[in-house]
Amino acid sequence: MHVLITADTVGGVWAYARELVTGLARRGVRVTLVSFGEIPGAEQMAWLACLPNVDFRPTDFHLEWMQDSGADLDASAEYLCELVREVNPELLHLNQYFYGSLPVDVPKLVVAHSDVLSWWVAVHGEAPRDTPWIRGYREIVTRGLSQATAVVAPSCWMLDQLSAHYTPPARASVVYNGRSPEEFDPNAPKEEYMISVGRLWDCGKQMNLLTACELPMKTLVVGSEVHPDKSFRSVPKRPRGTRVQFMGSRPPERLRQLFSRAAIYAATSRYEPFGLAPVEAALSRCAIVANDIPSFHEIWGDTACYFRRNNAQSLAASMARLHADRRLRERYAESAYECACKRFSADRMVDDYLALYGTLVRAGVAAA
Repeated sequence: MHVLITADTVGGVWAYARELVTGLARRGVRVTLVSFGEIPGAEQMAWLACLPNVDFRPTDFHLEWMQDSGADLDASAEYLCELVREVNPELLHLNQYFYGSLPVDVPKLVVAHSDVLSWWVAVHGEAPRDTPWIRGYREIVTRGLSQATAVVAPSCWMLDQLSAHYTPPARASVVYNGRSPEEFDPNAPKEEYMISVGRLWDCGKQMNLLTACELPMKTLVVGSEVHPDKSFRSVPKRPRGTRVQFMGSRPPERLRQLFSRAAIYAATSRYEPFGLAPVEAALSRCAIVANDIPSFHEIWGDTACYFRRNNAQSLAASMARLHADRRLRERYAESAYECACKRFSADRMVDDYLALYGTLVRAGVAAA
């Protein structure tokens, strides 16, 4: 089988693509991988060097949610159409909505990782104003969903958001994201600190909760401070917090080390269609303290310790409870670890996608 996969390099989709492409290549699938956004650095691309059957095509086309991206979207669509004619894939696995409407005679699977409208409602509590940009974005997403052969979301909650804000996909399913447990160290001795991962420029990550109250333990915050859309870039303003240490972005190897030693992971997001960082923390046997939002309950069930939605004082109280009760903290850590290993492994994710690929390719052949 030959699959053309699109990805972007400015968020969690790149880590998702790494797990997916690696698993597919090791199972003998031929992959053409196209990246959008910023051209990845050597460190970001290192994992591709040892993979057979992967043809990587990096580009710097703007992403569909960025301001003034219209010309880049048109150019990137033309580029993809030409690439489809060149490499002749059996299936397109598209991690952006816009390309669901590509005029090509190949089955198109669109994966809905997140979207602007559901993000806006989660962050601001109401729909965005009906500006020309919002109208254009809504049209892009609706058209991509309606013209895709099939749509996948990483959670039931995210799938519901598509129907609420755009259009119900004709064929839709949920495939939970996955990570490779062997990349993480669940057996390292724990130290008395908490970690949280999130982009400081993204209000949906709600990292300010960590500095809005007095925390009971040292807290490390890892994440980009620079907005990928130049239209919104400014000098980053770090929230103040006496026990919070802002570390900026860290390479995956260093982040895995930090996870392995952390006792607790704080999942503060008010908007999180899935959340790979909590999975990485759980695979490192961290206890998960999570915001009380529907998607976290769907993913983690009773294996996480929840704090009142968007409430900094409740977050601090939950942290203090786990900080003071080591046995309770270890029980939560073990529960989260077992949940992540069972439900959110990369092997399970790749197997689910391969099963779906097979049905779409067979249906495409039958319809030809």
